[in-house]
Amino acid sequence: MARRFGEVSLMEEFLRAIVVTFIPIFVATDAVGILPIFVGMTRKRKNAERRRIVALSMITAFVLTAIFTVMGKAIFRFMGITVFDFMVAGGVILFILAILDVMGARHNHDDDSGAMGVVPLGTPMVAGPALITTCVLMANEYGYTVTLISLAVNIVIAGLLFLQAPLVTKVLGDEGSAALSKITSLLLASIAVMMVRRGVLSMVN
Repeated sequence: MARRFGEVSLMEEFLRAIVVTFIPIFVATDAVGILPIFVGMTRKRKNAERRRIVALSMITAFVLTAIFTVMGKAIFRFMGITVFDFMVAGGVILFILAILDVMGARHNHDDDSGAMGVVPLGTPMVAGPALITTCVLMANEYGYTVTLISLAVNIVIAGLLFLQAPLVTKVLGDEGSAALSKITSLLLASIAVMMVRRGVLSMVN
């Protein structure tokens, strides 16, 4: 009886740890906030292409974040970089992509769905500095197993949410989707500037 009670307690602690780690990882993933950007970037894609982009972005986000969760400190120490360096680099990349989007340069290519799924959607949009840092901190506090499970659940939720993008596009219509695409580019540029600003300020302080 005592053994069974102990097993139940361990299971309760395990589930509680998953819930506790799930919440900050969910906030750091920010799938709801990324959804309008995803809709704007993929509005001209066919459903098959969009599904491929979602799959690649989720795989990229999970693999990259999992690697940094387990080996993040060692990788940063070995390369002599910090999370803030990663933040600035991601911000610069996003800013360049935003400029290309505003100019219409990136929407003229029909064969870049794989690249789009990896960069910028997989990283640094989903697997950005916030998610990576959160997972590293959660792993130190609750262990790798719990953190990776919470990460996997959040990635699945984000992927399912992104797959609903056609419904959003249908509601907005062609003109609304085109307008959202331009707004998305401005949001990308703003997020990029914010990432660079926070990274630089963190380095200085």
